[in-house]
Amino acid sequence: MKLGVGLTLLGLQLAFVAKAADAQEAAVSQWKDGPVSRLEALALLETLNADLLSHDSATLVLENWCRSHNLAASSRVTAQRVANAQKEITAAQRTLLGIGADEPVRYRRVMLSCGGHVLSEADNWYVPGRLSAEMNHALDTTDVAFGRAVQALHFRRRTLSAALLWSPLPEHWEMAAPSATKEGGMMPVPDHVLQHHAVLTLPDGTPFSEVVETYTRELLNFPQPALR
Repeated sequence: MKLGVGLTLLGLQLAFVAKAADAQEAAVSQWKDGPVSRLEALALLETLNADLLSHDSATLVLENWCRSHNLAASSRVTAQRVANAQKEITAAQRTLLGIGADEPVRYRRVMLSCGGHVLSEADNWYVPGRLSAEMNHALDTTDVAFGRAVQALHFRRRTLSAALLWSPLPEHWEMAAPSATKEGGMMPVPDHVLQHHAVLTLPDGTPFSEVVETYTRELLNFPQPALR
């Protein structure tokens, strides 16, 4: 029994040490590492995940997040298009969008930012024939966020998948012995922490866009909560 507990404790220590080794390269600069910090980070990511799942516009959710966490002087989220980005649409995606093999589809990749923080990277395939001429012009010639450009459609969002790409706590942490890891270093966080895959539809249910949104560690780049 003692040997089993010892091995469990050693495993937890090694896991935290391995993560801490990358702290200088991948850290939220304002957060110190430790069990409480990791619980706080997990709670925040789950809260954001729930907000995204309960709203049709990810852009508006990010603006609220930016405002409530004081990430920048202005909470307005802006999009920066990645020039010449190309990703061919697959047959499965055409089926998902309810279009034939010859229907024109456009691809758009943008970085959504609040102030100097890139909060999300979005890959978007959309059917221009289901948008207005003004919407297509805006998407072709400006960096407007997709959700803002098509807001007049009163679209609905159907989430296909939502996944945490990073868990601040090790697997089965609730069943393991307490970690003996010393606190004080910076909490290591990978570049990407959350990903959503969704379809946007018109009010009548017609799909017009497929989007994959990958959220970054910059979501947590604010002063650490003072729960101590």
